[in-house]
Amino acid sequence: MAADTVLSHELKELHAQLSSSRRERSTAATDHASAGAGKTAKARPPHEPAEEQELKGELRELMDTVTEFVEDAEKNVTAHPAASVVAALLVGILIGRLLGRR
Repeated sequence: MAADTVLSHELKELHAQLSSSRRERSTAATDHASAGAGKTAKARPPHEPAEEQELKGELRELMDTVTEFVEDAEKNVTAHPAASVVAALLVGILIGRLLGRR
């Protein structure tokens, strides 16, 4: 469960970084457009390369998938707390035995 919180925290940080990057771009585009207010054509923000758009799409999909997985896990643990504790105990014993056989 600790790994879930770490992963969730990292995803939130990544989302915050992407959001701040978008805000910086929109601020830069607004500043650029206001500087050229006397011109008839509006300044457009530079187009993102296709690779960057694809990467952002994949990151969004990954964030959605991981978030959905964590939410499902939380629902299952909430619905079946005793079974979750027993399963965690059994997994811990199994890992302990596997690591102890060196």
